[in-house]
Amino acid sequence: MSTPHVIALLLAVSVALHIGSAAAFIAWRAGTSPPASVLVGGSAVVSVFAVYLSGVSAYR
Repeated sequence: MSTPHVIALLLAVSVALHIGSAAAFIAWRAGTSPPASVLVGGSAVVSVFAVYLSGVSAYR
């Protein structure tokens, strides 16, 4: 794996974690219990990262 590939992967992880954190915070502020909001945030992270990886695999 070259350096640009590693940097792109780290960027994707960072973006996915930011989106997941925002989703968990919004769910928590909307009145969801903390464990449920963590599940919402985790599913958002997995979804964003899956979309990124499918885009990368389709590009190759």
